[in-house]
Amino acid sequence: MSQNKGFYITTPIYYVNDIPHIGHAYTTVAADILARYMRLKGRKVFFLTGTDEHGQKVEKAACERGRAPKEHADIMVENFKALWNELNISNDAFIRTTDEEHKKVVSAILQKLYDKGEIEKRKYCGMYCTPCERFWTAKDLIEGKCPDCGREVECIEEENYFFLMSRYQSSLIDYIEKNPGYILPETRKNEVLSFLKTKPLGDLCISRPRQRLQWGIPLPFDENYTTYVWFDALVNYYSALNYLAPKDIEWWPPDHHLIGKDILITHAVYWSTMLMALEMPLPKNIFAHGWWTVQGAKMSKSLGNVVNPYEVIKKYGVDAFRYFLFREVSFGLDGDFSEEAIIRRINNDLANDLGNLVNRFLVMNEKYMNGQIKPTKAVDELSEKLKNLIQEIDNENLWNEFKFNIILEKIWEVISLTNNYIAKTEPWRVAKENSERLPQILFNIWNALRIITAFLYPFMPQTSLKIWNALGLSSFKIDCNILNWDIEIKEVRTEKIEQIFPRIENKSEEKIKESKMEELISIEDFARIKLKVGKVIEAEKLKGSEKLIKLIVDIGEKRQIVAGIGKSYSPEELVGRSIVIVSNLKPAKLMGVESQGMLLAATGSDGTISILTVDREVNPGASIK
Repeated sequence: MSQNKGFYITTPIYYVNDIPHIGHAYTTVAADILARYMRLKGRKVFFLTGTDEHGQKVEKAACERGRAPKEHADIMVENFKALWNELNISNDAFIRTTDEEHKKVVSAILQKLYDKGEIEKRKYCGMYCTPCERFWTAKDLIEGKCPDCGREVECIEEENYFFLMSRYQSSLIDYIEKNPGYILPETRKNEVLSFLKTKPLGDLCISRPRQRLQWGIPLPFDENYTTYVWFDALVNYYSALNYLAPKDIEWWPPDHHLIGKDILITHAVYWSTMLMALEMPLPKNIFAHGWWTVQGAKMSKSLGNVVNPYEVIKKYGVDAFRYFLFREVSFGLDGDFSEEAIIRRINNDLANDLGNLVNRFLVMNEKYMNGQIKPTKAVDELSEKLKNLIQEIDNENLWNEFKFNIILEKIWEVISLTNNYIAKTEPWRVAKENSERLPQILFNIWNALRIITAFLYPFMPQTSLKIWNALGLSSFKIDCNILNWDIEIKEVRTEKIEQIFPRIENKSEEKIKESKMEELISIEDFARIKLKVGKVIEAEKLKGSEKLIKLIVDIGEKRQIVAGIGKSYSPEELVGRSIVIVSNLKPAKLMGVESQGMLLAATGSDGTISILTVDREVNPGASIK
């Protein structure tokens, strides 16, 4: 790596028509955490976010409100800027695809690809989804509707310009296989490889006739056409460096493109092949995280279950929200949001563990040492243990792979060890004995809190600064020089502060207990479920789906079962296996195919599915009790 290479991280540019929700907050806070950590480590960081402002939907929404599209975008973009301010997002730049400088770069790239013969005009007939602004082939459709949004599509035939993406299918497969960290997590990489290997990669339609779409960047080589919004939007990652990033630092290629799993293919396939055609280095990593659900259901306006980040912040505080998002689930997997879960995290982790540690220490140090801390180099059991843990937390691989929940678990291990240290050393008893050990014990607790605060800073910047100042460190910067146990510092004075995270006392915890009781089932309930051993006779992928596999299973009779295991198993792997199925489930249709039962499976922490089986030969149809 060049000595002058800066750390470059991006979020997607968000669709300006959207009202920001927890999903937008999730991606952007994750990028913020890593950007803050890299700054702590002394890296030069460029953290980019922004908005995607062209396309038919913006044009239509503006028209409905009697505004010009740019006027509409100028109003809507403030929704995102205000939320980033509320969430303490430390982005270095905010790009808008209506920026004149961005438009010039898009035009230049289009012209370059056209001149290289990477773009050609041809007649095309396809199924077009207006809300998604995207063509689909007939086999992509699910029950005749858009596979992304489920809305009706219309058949459109017209001349358009195509980026010859199909040329790069083999090169991209080869690149992904040779660079295991290019797409993460592993399940997403497998998803992209499956997409690329199971069918020919088509060319990408990158234009819309101007008569149908005017709000966008005209093609530089044919003014009768407007650039497809995805092509325009993806270029932002490069165009921003031309006018928003500090000069004299090497930013390309990006270290991380952070995205939601719903836009994986556009980034991993469209953007990657565009860069290959431009002969530019590909990003070091594309990381696609999971979605937040509410009680297991996808958030949607129609269900009225969309989590409003402003309401959560107002009720529980910004740092509690930031902490919850990354402690509750592994980043990359889907997570379920509930107020009960956030209250539980606040009461158990933040109030009981962290808050009590901070306040107990500050009170004791004020009482026994008049707030003074006298540094010592003496070592004891706590300092030895924490030195090892500090190295584990400061492992850049964990941060670069977005293993935030593991990092937080290790920070909480430090908190737990320090709380146990207080219980074991009993500073209140040592103070009565007037022992010389007291300053060392209190220094060790102070030093542990200093380390805890520094590592928590990327996750909870406001709270960390509050603790940092209370530890008497307001004149010291939180940076890479303080991420170790040994510190050169003269005497400092601590100050007592209010509880940083008061417990939330309400009826929610009681409700959780009641809810858990309601979830329990009786032995009679369980007896109603008929579990049987079934032998897989046939298996094939369901046409039009990468996920669904149709199985013919012998359970004493033949049953057809459709299961969403296609990303973890090939049909060939399944034939001959003895599996466990629920045999008395009402039939249901998946993509129009009836499923007459359900196989049982477990999902690993990386999203990989493992089907349940039996460990010795059992006749098909055997009951499971």
